[in-house]
Amino acid sequence: MNTLYNVLIGFAILVAVLFSLLVLITGKGDAMSGGGSVRTTFKGKASFDDYMSRATLITGISFLALMLLIDAVGNRLINK
Repeated sequence: MNTLYNVLIGFAILVAVLFSLLVLITGKGDAMSGGGSVRTTFKGKASFDDYMSRATLITGISFLALMLLIDAVGNRLINK
């Protein structure tokens, strides 16, 4: 169980670094534009902003899920 916890922590750090770089490098207008707005596309192709918005959303959700999983595994280790 301790090995699983360490692997999850390592993976969470990797996702956190990726998420941070994605937000910092692309800038606020690209990465943090949100997925709910209506956008026009050129010939049905997704733009760079669409890709960055989707990548930001996916990494944010995966980071949140990893943190919840790490908390659950950590609580099991403490209660043993």
